[in-house]
Amino acid sequence: MSAKIIVVIGAYGSGKSEYSINLAFESNNLAQKAYLIDLDVVNPYFRSREVKEKFQELGIEVVAPEGELKYADIPAISPKIASYVKDYDKYLILDVGGDPAGCRALARYVSDIKKRGYEMHFVINTKRPFTSDKEEILQMLNMLEDSSKLQISHLICNTNLMEYTDAQIVEDGIQIIDKVAKEKNLIFENYLALENYNELIPDNLLGKKKKVLTYFLNKPWEMPFIKGI
Repeated sequence: MSAKIIVVIGAYGSGKSEYSINLAFESNNLAQKAYLIDLDVVNPYFRSREVKEKFQELGIEVVAPEGELKYADIPAISPKIASYVKDYDKYLILDVGGDPAGCRALARYVSDIKKRGYEMHFVINTKRPFTSDKEEILQMLNMLEDSSKLQISHLICNTNLMEYTDAQIVEDGIQIIDKVAKEKNLIFENYLALENYNELIPDNLLGKKKKVLTYFLNKPWEMPFIKGI
């Protein structure tokens, strides 16, 4: 019995990196060691690598480019990833780039991921471009699956407008995503709420379970300046 692999994907701005980070943090709290793999070669901001030092203090390893490559907006990938994917004792959470081009970073690992077995979580914010309705989500889903050569298993609702979020906004998102889940026969159990706005969003909306996310990632203007980058 191998440890689990969870592949997390989503369109740009969906919140998939925050979700990936929280999965690793939650696993650590449950005494199940997780390795957070940063495969996001698309977005120069809001990437899992931003929490590397913080997570080291908690005993969580973040596998990501190091040194000057940490903040570089180039397709850099840690050489450790290939061996970690082949290690059946490691529980891996793969944070993958937020569009079909980003998903291609998975190509070299697909064979080993399929051998081990995996879940693929598609994080969706229906208030973002390209995933605002059922047709757009289906189009994005098909593109991500074609690019990654893997099959999505779970849909995660992250519909929000930050501090302007209310229960109706989340419910609208759940209804749209639920149509996709039923058409594609996918698992849809959870919607997300950032802890800062948790009190605005009730639990058990439309029969789904709320997952509260701790906010880890810096805004772009809060990023440290690295000379030469």
